[in-house]
Amino acid sequence: MTSPHPETVDEPAGPGVPARRAPVWRGQGPAVAVVAVGGAAGASARYGAALLWPAQPGGFPWTTFWVNVVGCFVIGVFMVLITEVWAPHRLVRPFFGTGVLGGFTTFSTYAVDIQQLMDEGHPRTALAYLAATLLAALAAVWTAVALTRRLSARWRAGRAPS
Repeated sequence: MTSPHPETVDEPAGPGVPARRAPVWRGQGPAVAVVAVGGAAGASARYGAALLWPAQPGGFPWTTFWVNVVGCFVIGVFMVLITEVWAPHRLVRPFFGTGVLGGFTTFSTYAVDIQQLMDEGHPRTALAYLAATLLAALAAVWTAVALTRRLSARWRAGRAPS
């Protein structure tokens, strides 16, 4: 991983003296920390959903499907808000976008679910799940972006000075 602030590495103090490295908290340390905390929160929420609504063996994995679709919808809303509506603190995007939503949504469980359905002799369910997740996730992001842009434009228009 490269440092976004190469100027934080000091020059050597003299011949034979190694350069001093800047403290990690001046580089990417804070971003890594908030991604880890957010990822733990998102993965815990996904795990909780799986405990509340376990998938039936051989059945359509509805919990993982809806977790991924809802996560995609939320990322669509979030990306419009942080790129077009307001300028958040630099750690909001890594915490929520990469951490929380990255931990909540799950490509790995999606892939394992498909493999298990195939192994258990349910290829049609696996194929339906594969296609439905892809289409629903893309539709969720597109819908979220469109709705958020429309609502934020109305909100800004309503706040415009008269």
